[in-house]
Amino acid sequence: MSTGGEAWDRRFSEHEWSQDPDPFLIELVQGLPPGGALDLGCGPGRNAIWLARQGFQVTGVDSSSVGLQQAQARAGQAGVTLCLVAADLMEYQAEDASFDLVVVANIHPGPELLPEILAKAARALRPDGHLFVVGHHLDALGHDGPPQEELLYTEERLLTAVPPSLTIERLETVPRGGPDRSEHWHDKSVILWAVRRPDPALP
Repeated sequence: MSTGGEAWDRRFSEHEWSQDPDPFLIELVQGLPPGGALDLGCGPGRNAIWLARQGFQVTGVDSSSVGLQQAQARAGQAGVTLCLVAADLMEYQAEDASFDLVVVANIHPGPELLPEILAKAARALRPDGHLFVVGHHLDALGHDGPPQEELLYTEERLLTAVPPSLTIERLETVPRGGPDRSEHWHDKSVILWAVRRPDPALP
């Protein structure tokens, strides 16, 4: 989620947020063996909890204390354990090469900060680890997602933000919520699935 903790505290307190994991994350992760997963901007934990239920050891990071409290409560109800970290995404840096999967779901920091967040995510990946990114497409402007044009995604904007240590396996604009959600024609997602190149210098 956004790096503005207080604003997201209010939003998480005022609205009931979906507990369903992202359908494209489900599609892409199902073939992976469980390992360590990092969910950047985890909010109330919908993706983190699903990953934990698949056997991943999940660390969730968010600047919202309310979101993290909700994630902790929901994890307990689901019978899974999350490692939750309160931190601003622009200040947080995981240990290098410490995760097999990093999730960046619905983070819209803008064109100046997005490359930095993705570079941090890439450094956190072990060789052959995967990065999943999803966010609102520019066509959603005025309907869903951030109200500022520069914060929304296009394939080109994501492409220019991907660090050179990653190999892109999928970059696509899709109907938000999955291919069966055609009634939400105005709200599309851009998804990125990339793998960190093997690096013999890393552990």
